[in-house]
Amino acid sequence: KAMVSPIHLPYNEIVRNYIVRYTSPTSGLMGRVLGLSQYYFPMIEQELINAGLPVELRALPIIESALQPTAKSRAAAVGLWQFVYATGKAYGLEINSFVDERCDPLQSTRAACKYLKDLYRTYGDWSLALAAYNCGPGNVNKAIARAGVRGSFWDIYDHLPRETRGYVPAFIAANYIMTYYCHHNICPMNTEIIPPTDTLQISRELHLQQVADLCDITIDELKSLNPQYKRN
Repeated sequence: KAMVSPIHLPYNEIVRNYIVRYTSPTSGLMGRVLGLSQYYFPMIEQELINAGLPVELRALPIIESALQPTAKSRAAAVGLWQFVYATGKAYGLEINSFVDERCDPLQSTRAACKYLKDLYRTYGDWSLALAAYNCGPGNVNKAIARAGVRGSFWDIYDHLPRETRGYVPAFIAANYIMTYYCHHNICPMNTEIIPPTDTLQISRELHLQQVADLCDITIDELKSLNPQYKRN
């Protein structure tokens, strides 16, 4: 109740179960996520603010990819925001033999902002927009029709796909943890990502090893900062 947000963040037994899972001392997941968030969240938050969206949506890539820009699901969804091919292309991401911008943290975040805006414009409710982000508008529309009401995620909960039933509760729990992790003795883990970076646009084909040599870093470090490139 102390978390003020334009997104309704209710507390119930389902949400509690996700909070317990995320705060488990044996998991280590949130410690890793908190470490990565120090690198990715400033950029994600700025893009959300630029798009006029609630900053609490920064928790979505936590439950989508655990803030791993090269994450890939069994359904072939890729990147921080887990775009499938068709949705990524529809929102302007370049995907070919050389580049997959679903893995580009900045470009994929901008595409996610556009997609989330469209979903909220459709449903006028953030819990339904989040559900649609997970399972697609078609499944949410079917759930609304079966429930006979268009209220919120909780009104159509029983009619949604099983995975989606856990999606909004996980989102609420992730926001809770990002606010109150100290209360649960969770500390951010150190990451190997290099914090200060510059962005350069190259106008001709160039091997990443040449850039790595000039910057006096390893090619693996350079590739970790440019996960959208499929080849060296």
